[in-house]
Amino acid sequence: MEKGNWQKTAKRVFIAGMVLCFLAAGAGCTKKETPKESTSAGIGEVTEESGERKPTDPILETIEPFPDSETQGIQEVIQGSKILIATDIHYLARELTDMGTGFVDMIQHGDGKVTNYIWEIMDAFTEEVIREKPELLIVSGDLSFNGELLSHREFAEYLKRIEDGGVPVAVIPGNHDINNVAASRYLNGGRLPAEITTPEQFFQIYQEFGYGEAISRDPESLSYVYPVNDTIWALMLDSCQYKEGNLVGGMIDLETYEWIEEQLDAANEAGVMLLPVSHHNLLDESQIYEDDCTIEHSERLIELLEGWEATLYLSGHLHVQHYMNSDQEFDGTTGIYEIVTSSLATPPCQYGVLYFQPTGQFHYHTQILDMDSWAKSSGQTDINLLEFSNYRVPFLENVFYNQAHDRLEKMQELELSDMQKGRMSQVYAKANCYYYWGRAVEIANLIRESEEYKLWSECGAAVSQAEYLEYILEEAVTDYNHLEGP
Repeated sequence: MEKGNWQKTAKRVFIAGMVLCFLAAGAGCTKKETPKESTSAGIGEVTEESGERKPTDPILETIEPFPDSETQGIQEVIQGSKILIATDIHYLARELTDMGTGFVDMIQHGDGKVTNYIWEIMDAFTEEVIREKPELLIVSGDLSFNGELLSHREFAEYLKRIEDGGVPVAVIPGNHDINNVAASRYLNGGRLPAEITTPEQFFQIYQEFGYGEAISRDPESLSYVYPVNDTIWALMLDSCQYKEGNLVGGMIDLETYEWIEEQLDAANEAGVMLLPVSHHNLLDESQIYEDDCTIEHSERLIELLEGWEATLYLSGHLHVQHYMNSDQEFDGTTGIYEIVTSSLATPPCQYGVLYFQPTGQFHYHTQILDMDSWAKSSGQTDINLLEFSNYRVPFLENVFYNQAHDRLEKMQELELSDMQKGRMSQVYAKANCYYYWGRAVEIANLIRESEEYKLWSECGAAVSQAEYLEYILEEAVTDYNHLEGP
């Protein structure tokens, strides 16, 4: 694809022809169309000028539309300071991709981020945050795609617009953001290195978005305390490891723990409530990715916060909507809750809405970004933006389908037919979508009763997706999009 033509073709959908299935109770997976042999989903296109769909576009009715109304309409008056939480946006500067084949392949076989529309997502999110008028917007890490300096500089321009609209912003780095050698440009069908971001540059770029207003800064990290108001302080914890290279997992230095204890004492003396925030998870929110997601040796931090009687901890990193309490034995009556907000860049593209009181009581729910309305009001012609509520679900299913199907294709010893691989991949994709949304409880029984689940159990034990599917079903006990406490 020539760079000069990207404006006409950049928004063409990357999902396709593989028809996904409905799950019928007790009947497993019924297919509308048999998957083609040895294929994953292809590329669909849309004509922007006419708004008409081409034959290769996805069949949208293969899954029920995501019920926006369930997470959008909180009508009651809720007490507390209103704080919005967005995380794992993974913004990529416009100049760093020509929307060519290398970029397309990365998206189709990636982890579900709608990076091909990240600019429009941020435009819509910026306007929505200003309309919501919270006391604070928290962005809890992975602001950039892979720590590209240009991505950080461009992303900060959106935050400036939000602050100019009257909403303060406080950020914290994620594991992708600093000293990341994976910083890349996607040009001419390939991937090339891009300029990385140092800790000093990160601080300089985001100095106006939390650091400049901090009442205390940790000299050993990019941690700081942000005063939300006279009664609530946000304890913004830098949990990333980037001093010698860049690591995925999280850890807090011993010197930073000393600083944290000082902040707990200061908050106690000032009579304010602390709201701790980090990129990595405080608790073992994922049994599959404990090593990479949970802060290393977080027991000390848990003990400090429980001793101080903090009630809530906010994080991201997992890309999955989830929560749990440190007190498992007594059903959360004495522990601290951690809420993991899902990635804004991953369908359904939602963020957290928190009402937090100086007593520690809170009300949290997710809100799906209203892309459809934004696209219409801003004069967009791309059908995928105008009908984003229909586009996002097949997009994510396609990515997860590819993950499973690619893996099964490599496992020749399993002796599965192409049809079985396709059906197993479809069921895995559907289960993983609902898990990412925090709603796997709604389809857990249907998955368990399906023939495809039996195939995963009997034939797919050697495949990592089989173990992951079991974990999804174990976690499917509640809807993780709403929480009140303590």
